[in-house]
Amino acid sequence: MFRFNPSHLLALVLLPLTAVAAPAPPEPPRVLLVVSSEGRDQGKSRPGFEMDEFAQAWLILKRNGFAIDVASPRGGAVEADKYNPAEAFNAALLADQQAVAKLAATLPTEQLRAADYQGVLVIGGKGAMFDLPRDIALQKTIASIWEQGGVVAAVCHGPAALAEVRLNNGRPLVQGRTMTGFTEEEETQFGKRWAKEFSFQLEPRMRELGAHWQEAPLMMPKVVVDGRLLTGQNPFSTAALADAFVRASGRTPAAREPWRDERSMALVEQHLQRRDDSAARQLAERSTDFHVELIGMLGYVQLQSAADGTQVSDALAIMQLARPHMQEPRLDVAIADAHWRLGRTTQAREQLLALLEKQPQLDEAKALLARMQP
Repeated sequence: MFRFNPSHLLALVLLPLTAVAAPAPPEPPRVLLVVSSEGRDQGKSRPGFEMDEFAQAWLILKRNGFAIDVASPRGGAVEADKYNPAEAFNAALLADQQAVAKLAATLPTEQLRAADYQGVLVIGGKGAMFDLPRDIALQKTIASIWEQGGVVAAVCHGPAALAEVRLNNGRPLVQGRTMTGFTEEEETQFGKRWAKEFSFQLEPRMRELGAHWQEAPLMMPKVVVDGRLLTGQNPFSTAALADAFVRASGRTPAAREPWRDERSMALVEQHLQRRDDSAARQLAERSTDFHVELIGMLGYVQLQSAADGTQVSDALAIMQLARPHMQEPRLDVAIADAHWRLGRTTQAREQLLALLEKQPQLDEAKALLARMQP
């Protein structure tokens, strides 16, 4: 006689469900962000990493579906140099609990397994010049990621981590490859405090290793892609470098709105290319969309290092773009200086005299006026 067994019915009900169960979703590609462990006191007593660079790289990689680990030579909590927490990308990073937790407990590089990662991106900041080139575990990890077909990227001072990386054939990773990084010109302007303590200067060292060095004008964004080696010149190159990292990993970067610094640099490039008033109109109509002080600073520092008339003219054009939106006497003095260096002595002198009428104690204006005397 047939006897009903409830467990038989349960098995019949569950069997089809088990047979058609969907496979587990694939693991997201895992990549590695590397930062310096050197930082102390927001960079006052010891330089660390650049939060602007870390924030932009993290946000773009996360937006594109990567799982991200964060490592440093010593592991544990790391400290960035002073930064603006209100800047959009930094605010977004600080609101990301996962990112904050990973910065508070970075993985020590000696515990990394290269096989876990499809790529590595080294963040800059002057601290990178101190501890990253000495980190043998990091060198081995980067070399192994490269040898297994992964992407290797670095921005600003981050390429210092590549200086001692040797491949299986004994050759430097950068030998014969085209790259960029924080330039000697940029170091001269912004590295006065710490550069004398570096064990090497970045650009000359990369050239000595056989790299083919490229660069944009002072503090302008530039990304160089040489196969799976990706490098960015300075902090303003970070977002474009992260997008390039996504593409080199076989993905199409997700659409996003450019950040204020990106829009500002793009506006400067447009202004220098077109030499018309279109950029000035955009800035007048939507000044809050741009970082006006950054534009003014860019022109100012480019003038300090300008070596010929073309560079002086470009610096002047950048400063004049920002000037209607900035009340900064030193910028006015720099504009007069640019006119003088371009042979417009009368115009420069008139500008300085007008400026001194309003601010008779402005020493920079007095000093320039004295230099202009025949």
